[in-house]
Amino acid sequence: MVATTGYSENLQRWMDYFHGAHDAGALDAILHDDVVFQSPIVHTPQRGKPITMMYLGAAGETLGNDSFRYVRIFDCGDKAVLEFETEMDGVHVNGIDMIAWDEAGLITDFKVMVRPLKAIEAVHASMKAMLERMKGQRA
Repeated sequence: MVATTGYSENLQRWMDYFHGAHDAGALDAILHDDVVFQSPIVHTPQRGKPITMMYLGAAGETLGNDSFRYVRIFDCGDKAVLEFETEMDGVHVNGIDMIAWDEAGLITDFKVMVRPLKAIEAVHASMKAMLERMKGQRA
């Protein structure tokens, strides 16, 4: 596991949110209104804060289990790459979060990539079920 503190201001805000209570208000405060979210399970980029918050919330519920950990971090100030590992239903998941911030420190781009294929399939099934539950709760 990598350190949870000591990063550039932008990345530290993400780490504080991620290692905190996953408060929706805290996430809202660090996302740009026009943020673009790119998921390994959706073909097209998702645009805007509401959909990005939904996807990041679902990812936190599915990928963010007790085994989730960041294992390497490349902090470039206005961009970062965070490699993670987790286990889902006995499947080892390895992936990266690629994050970009604007000059105000708001996340403008968040891309998630996952490997191997078996992990993508597990993430897809889990995320699909979580997103359906989330949509059902809003209706």
